[in-house]
Amino acid sequence: MILDNIHNHFENLVYEEIQRYQAKQGRTFSDHALEDVACLALNHLPARYVRHSVDIAFYLTPKEHADMDQQVRDAVTTAFDLVVLHPHQD
Repeated sequence: MILDNIHNHFENLVYEEIQRYQAKQGRTFSDHALEDVACLALNHLPARYVRHSVDIAFYLTPKEHADMDQQVRDAVTTAFDLVVLHPHQD
């Protein structure tokens, strides 16, 4: 299908930042909490749909890369803060 190759570039960046954040905190979170963090973070970032992540990497300047990385760090940190304050109720 034509849409099989299209994805939001921020998804992988958010997932990687979640793993870094978790390691830096020295604690693990439940799958539900991590899913909540991912959803909250992604909802605070603009959608950047691409066919291949190298497409976006090729066309961005170093400053745009740095800005994008900072946006992801900020969104993930804010999302973790919210999830810790309001944990998922199973």
